[in-house]
Amino acid sequence: MTWRDGVVQAVRKQWSGAVELEVVLTAAAGGQEQVRALAYPELVGHPQVGERVLLSTTALTRGLGTGGYAFVVARPDNLPADPPTSPGHIMKARYTPLQTMVLGVDEQESPDHDLLRDADDLGGLPVVVADLHSAVPAIIAGARHEAVRLGRPAPVVAYLMTDGGALPAWFSRSVATLRARDWVQSTITVGQAFGGDLEAVTVHSGLLAARLVARADMVVVAQGPGNLGTGTRWGFSGVSAGEAVNATATLGGRPVASLRVSGADPRARHRGISHHSLTAYGRVALCAADVAVPQLDGDLAELGAQVKEQARALADRHQLVPVATDGLLDALQESPVQLSTMGRGLADDPGAFLAAAVAGIHAARLVAGDEGGQPA
Repeated sequence: MTWRDGVVQAVRKQWSGAVELEVVLTAAAGGQEQVRALAYPELVGHPQVGERVLLSTTALTRGLGTGGYAFVVARPDNLPADPPTSPGHIMKARYTPLQTMVLGVDEQESPDHDLLRDADDLGGLPVVVADLHSAVPAIIAGARHEAVRLGRPAPVVAYLMTDGGALPAWFSRSVATLRARDWVQSTITVGQAFGGDLEAVTVHSGLLAARLVARADMVVVAQGPGNLGTGTRWGFSGVSAGEAVNATATLGGRPVASLRVSGADPRARHRGISHHSLTAYGRVALCAADVAVPQLDGDLAELGAQVKEQARALADRHQLVPVATDGLLDALQESPVQLSTMGRGLADDPGAFLAAAVAGIHAARLVAGDEGGQPA
């Protein structure tokens, strides 16, 4: 861990659960270098201009995909007061210096414990599973677009954030905006992830909480920002997408697999359908899911043909559901958050977002009781 000491020069952007700062590093830490830093007030309080802060700069120094941030570890001259005694004993980010105690929706002290104690059935709840966090707003855009077409209200959406990427949900400006604009009605953080509206121990109990506590019409399951990959067949955090399909099916939900697709990624393993999706759904997912396959035409016809051909590898285990993309680009442009995946926006790689959006369309049809489409 690379430590730095600095002084807050300015408070910049703020969103739910996070504050962005400009920090000037002290001479003792290597000169008057200025860095962007992120603080989570729930953990360290609210840093003020002129205040000394201790930073972790490990990922920033290595140029990793942290959004270009150092992270505030502590305000040594202004430690926050002890939090009031409250129910909850679940530790997340366990056995790290910043482990935090939360009230789990499924633990004994929770008012929802009795509701969840013997819960075992999602009752056909549609659950869209995605590899990348960047797919979340596109999936919801697709679901809302389809709800309008069907003359139905927008679905009540719960976002279940797994711990493959960022652990604090507060890191995601997308989630903060989707919550503020009422595109997401509840965020549930599971595993070591924390900071959601509801905390749960596992994907399974988080899914049950989405149905029984959050009363969601549909759930989107994806890791937080910061997908981890190693360029190997199995060394990527999106493997958990297949495990989420299994959890959903085990509990009697309706898993919908969102494909990671790209027509612009420079890496061959991610063009067309990414090997991440083919591995997670083709090898890890042992239960059947509806795989939403985008019907791409026009300028994207070549990509569409490639995706259709690659998707056949999943047909032995899953049902392939072709979904038209008419009008979807306009719907995606209405997203309250800027769509971006691996540094590419909607104009740069439209196939990526259309592929996510069709999974939302299919889920909205399931909510309405209309299967939509025909098996490929």
